[in-house]
Amino acid sequence: MRKHGLLAATCIGLLAAQPAAHAAEPLRLVLATATPGGGFPAYGEALAAAIREVDPDLTLELRASKGSTENLVLLRDGQVDLGLVQGEYAYAALAGQGIPPAVTVVAPVYAAPGLFVVPVDSPVRRIDDLRGQPVALGTRSSGLTAMGRTILRGAGLDPEHDIRPLLLDHAGDGPAMVRDGRAAALFGGGTGWPGFRAMAEGPGGARFLGPSATAIPAILAASPSLRRITVPPGTFPGQDAAIETVGSWSFILGRPGLDPAAVARLVAAIDTARPALARRLAHERPSDPRDLAAAIPADWLHPATAAYLRQSGTP
Repeated sequence: MRKHGLLAATCIGLLAAQPAAHAAEPLRLVLATATPGGGFPAYGEALAAAIREVDPDLTLELRASKGSTENLVLLRDGQVDLGLVQGEYAYAALAGQGIPPAVTVVAPVYAAPGLFVVPVDSPVRRIDDLRGQPVALGTRSSGLTAMGRTILRGAGLDPEHDIRPLLLDHAGDGPAMVRDGRAAALFGGGTGWPGFRAMAEGPGGARFLGPSATAIPAILAASPSLRRITVPPGTFPGQDAAIETVGSWSFILGRPGLDPAAVARLVAAIDTARPALARRLAHERPSDPRDLAAAIPADWLHPATAAYLRQSGTP
């Protein structure tokens, strides 16, 4: 780890010291996202566009996938350079790794509060009211689907038997299923998640449900990747009160052996591009590499990311 850290620091120093013409040499990295209509594709598009503003010769080539679980396979097989992975899957993968080479955390995406959304006129007022109901949990490979199951268990519901779980082919299918009655609720994560926005800004509006105050400690105890999150009033149209829930960070992971110089350049671009990213993702907190210090153990970081954080004064 010390050798890799020195290498990453050297790469960062070289990038800073070299003339602009060299620093702007073309760099293309392949980023695996997820199925259309979900948060990961929207984030990937916004990130790629924001990075083009600050480093036009750094290209993120987006690749659609089935989501977090497939992205981990693609990364380990070296088929992509980078992959978006939701917190619960990322924690399990990173904690379970053996001897390097291994996947590493390159940058954060954002913290995503997990919520159920229902139409405004729905009789569902709390998670327990979903007992026996069809619930769109997400796609089969999505980390949000795993989070939804964890929240249901913590709320005292078996996600396989106490509800009728609906697994989607595409993340964007959920809102239509709720509107036409095929699903009583949709689970998702993130204040800017497209499914939530489609429900909240669509005809009739929507209401959002988090776990009860008594269920939250049980949920947090069951999953070390989850954190308590408060969704402030006014986050969604018609939301008058704060919503207490849990959620997790998602991450940009790098394949084993990803070039430290490429990572150093990417992380610097992500940091510089935060204002541009915020314009494109108005409802999410823009990615800030410094958030990683409190989100994960330091030894899960890519060495170049760790070096960048030390250089920026992050403990």
